[in-house]
Amino acid sequence: MSSQIHNTIIVGSGPAGLTAAIYAARANLQPLCIEGFSAGGLIPGGQLMFTTDVENFPGFPEKIQGSELMQRFRDQAEKQGTTFITADVTKLDLSERPFKVWTDEEQPYLAKTLILATGASANYLGLDSEQKLKNRGVSACAVCDGALYRNKDVAVVGGGDTALEEATYLAGLCKSVTLIHRRDEFRASQAMQKRLLDNPKVRVLYSHVVVDVLDPAKGEVTGLKVKNLKTGEVSTLDVSAMFAAIGHTPNTGLVQGQLELHENKYVKTKPGTTQTSVPGVFAAGDVQDFVFRQAVTAAGTGCMAALEAERFLAAHES
Repeated sequence: MSSQIHNTIIVGSGPAGLTAAIYAARANLQPLCIEGFSAGGLIPGGQLMFTTDVENFPGFPEKIQGSELMQRFRDQAEKQGTTFITADVTKLDLSERPFKVWTDEEQPYLAKTLILATGASANYLGLDSEQKLKNRGVSACAVCDGALYRNKDVAVVGGGDTALEEATYLAGLCKSVTLIHRRDEFRASQAMQKRLLDNPKVRVLYSHVVVDVLDPAKGEVTGLKVKNLKTGEVSTLDVSAMFAAIGHTPNTGLVQGQLELHENKYVKTKPGTTQTSVPGVFAAGDVQDFVFRQAVTAAGTGCMAALEAERFLAAHES
């Protein structure tokens, strides 16, 4: 750590952060990317590091491992001139420029512009068996992983619009979809409910919760133990995958009280841009996107953030 003031610091290293790094480096901004270290749940490479087969990222017709894809992103960013620090950001001060970014070192890093790409974390049920089978049949993204279970029986857990959207999407791929909801009615819109309930491949277990995911010993999902909340009865549901659709939590703890956030805690950006409420601070990827949440859209906003940071610097350099 020195008194050097960096042109841009990128916090996070998923598809958004690394794409921002590639573009910023190519613009000769000499970006510094603080990629995370996992202590706060933010690991180098982002959520794709937990994904096995990626089949929907353009350019990889034979599919690619999520970890390999992110390593390629990182290698490209480094080759273009990005400097990486493997550490967790512990504190930000966005009250004035240069912005201050603290890691575990005593002195902060200083930045003329900052790109926030800390992502969002999927919410899970909190079961030990679920944790052991993540990416082995347990997923939080039907669009990402649904095709891996084509013509198989799967389950979706949740009751909001996202859960019903995931179940409807999976019904187009899978043999059957069982939607497990802890209440006896949905929170989702009426139009979404009708669309789902009219689908013959979907059945709904109301007033049920998942109490165990089978079978960690086999290294894959073979079924679920579900409990009827009204009778207390526990039964086994034979499925090859479980999709948790109970929401995401954006990793915005560092900027609460400093940036304007939506009610759901995602960073607010000016429509059509990555500009936040603080000039010179840009947000890219899932930390500001609660609609699409795809690697390719995250990469797109990372590109936008770098280009906007470059333009901001050009306009504000004395």
